[in-house]
Amino acid sequence: MARSGSRGTQTGRPRTRMGTEERRRQLLRIGAELFAERPFDDVWIEEVAERAGVSRGLLYHYFPTKRQFYAAVIRHEGERLLRMTEPDPATPVGRQVQQGLEAYLRYAEEHARGLRAFHRASAAGDREIHEIHEQLLAEQERRIVTVLDAQAAAGLIDGPAPAALRLAVHGWLAFVTAAVLDWLERGEPSRAEVREVCTRALLGALAGARGTESGD
Repeated sequence: MARSGSRGTQTGRPRTRMGTEERRRQLLRIGAELFAERPFDDVWIEEVAERAGVSRGLLYHYFPTKRQFYAAVIRHEGERLLRMTEPDPATPVGRQVQQGLEAYLRYAEEHARGLRAFHRASAAGDREIHEIHEQLLAEQERRIVTVLDAQAAAGLIDGPAPAALRLAVHGWLAFVTAAVLDWLERGEPSRAEVREVCTRALLGALAGARGTESGD
């Protein structure tokens, strides 16, 4: 049912023909814009259709329910983040974490609303949405742990034990998320300073993880 005062699909805008994938990407982009700024219950599917210049029926053809639409937005943004931060095997292992952090900051700058929408899902009351978010974060965490394990094996770092390493990376990712979202909101400090703070935080987390093993 349309919200009160909604114009529904009567926008007066000429409809633009798009291919199936192009239209789907457009709808997901609009969804990211809206879910970045509002909680799930405050986003109206009629507004998505209006912004896209399509009928509500066509939108439901792509996404049968608003919940499925939201899940698709979260999955799309999380998978795009994973693609952009995927380690390059050609990069020396000692540079791969730094390269991934650079890619994360680039994603944040280019897709700020997508990043906000993705991390808003952490507070979603819906179990399926929450699980999608957690699965994508777990893959990001696994990648970083794998790279750090490779650095330890190459003698580039003194790596903590597996359980402590996983905990350190888990906490570091939470820190990076909070720091980058704050950076996007405030527009300061500089990107280079954000990168430096996040790098030092990782070194501190790893040192702390090693300290727990020695009883320090």
